Amino acid sequence: MPRSPQDVHKKLLGAYGEKQVVAFLKKQKMKVLEKNYHTPFGEADIIAQEGEEIVFIEVKTRESSAFGEPREAVTPKKQETYRKIALYYGSKHGGEPNARFDVAEVLGKEINYIKNAF
Repeated sequence: MPRSPQDVHKKLLGAYGEKQVVAFLKKQKMKVLEKNYHTPFGEADIIAQEGEEIVFIEVKTRESSAFGEPREAVTPKKQETYRKIALYYGSKHGGEPNARFDVAEVLGKEINYIKNAF
């Protein structure tokens, strides 16, 4: 089934944001463990490690904040999905991780990185 131009644009915009955040994380000396990590519960955009913490990162990329801040799109339902993903990840990697949940907002070339976002 063909994708609409809007779907393709959203996909490209999301990929751009994730690439920018990966570069940002590496500059922060964080180790990127997974990108687009698929589970039965959903997908984590990025999983990284900072010290002893496994960091689950939701990336929200927007061209403007005309319709609200990107972080506002991380709903309670999305937060619950990330908690399930963390448990699943732990079950595949030696037990419940010392998890942290961050949000990376990408607006143009600017990144607003929110540690312990939820």
